[in-house]
Amino acid sequence: MFRQTFQAGWGDMDFNAHMANTAFLDRAADVRMMFFAAHGFPMSEFRQRRLGPVLFRDEIDYQREISLLEMFHVELTLAGLAPDGSRFIMQNTFTNDAGKLCARIQSSGSWLNLETRKLQPPPPDLLAALNEIARTDTFAELPSIQKPSA
Repeated sequence: MFRQTFQAGWGDMDFNAHMANTAFLDRAADVRMMFFAAHGFPMSEFRQRRLGPVLFRDEIDYQREISLLEMFHVELTLAGLAPDGSRFIMQNTFTNDAGKLCARIQSSGSWLNLETRKLQPPPPDLLAALNEIARTDTFAELPSIQKPSA
């Protein structure tokens, strides 16, 4: 399980003195990119390959507040993946130090060729990294972006 620990900072707070929805989304993106960097795909590798992740949808379910200076943990799991890796649903689970669920985010996306501006499956080594992400209990196989040949 890929997990990172953070402390909620002043800039993460909203008017109601708890972590803002944009801060949850930022930490989810940070953890995804930390996972890729730890598995051979830092931002420089994505730039060199002219490839990047693109998200179509984020769904957030809030359960508990995170307050200023509170420590929290974010886990990355895979809720869905196409066999060729061209589509994915990554899930980030936020828990507090007591292990209580604070929020869950599911992010659906694909891979964008930065030269052609078209969606494409990831290269084999990136697909291998995706397959190393722990799967949720509700993991589902997704359809590929590629249309089957006749």
